[in-house]
Amino acid sequence: MSETESEHRRRLRWVTFGEFIALAALIVSAAGVWISWKNSGDDDKPTRIVEQRQAIPLTLRAKVVDDGRKLEISPVEPTHALESLTVTLPGATPIQVGNDGMLDADDVGSALANRDKEPKEEKLSVRARIDARYVEAGKDRRAGGSYTLRYRWEGGGLFGGRSLRLVSLIRA
Repeated sequence: MSETESEHRRRLRWVTFGEFIALAALIVSAAGVWISWKNSGDDDKPTRIVEQRQAIPLTLRAKVVDDGRKLEISPVEPTHALESLTVTLPGATPIQVGNDGMLDADDVGSALANRDKEPKEEKLSVRARIDARYVEAGKDRRAGGSYTLRYRWEGGGLFGGRSLRLVSLIRA
């Protein structure tokens, strides 16, 4: 069975077409390897994934301690660590409070000395400006706000002096 010349050419033509497909596949593979190699240099650096957290505004709350002789002021948010507080009452020297947040009634009484004619055993209030330094997520932050400090006067009998008792702290 010998091939005719036309069959031989047809078979060669198919081999040539098969070789062309193989060559095209080789070129596509080489391009893929080159692109992969070129982009692999970027993979050497570690990928940083950082969760961006929004800063939470400072809000303070207070708890009466020692029958109103002190007011413990603390942040509502547990991720806030208090560094210092400054309580400023109208017409008075600012009261420095440490990081424990304990506001002493005697300090407030001294700041309110000009209000000695106020009625006793009645709940009274005064506007207070509180400025705070605190830490949130490892960053030092500052915040301030207006609050209403509630108090009452006790004592003041014939021989005793009046003393101030702190009742509450409310965001104004």
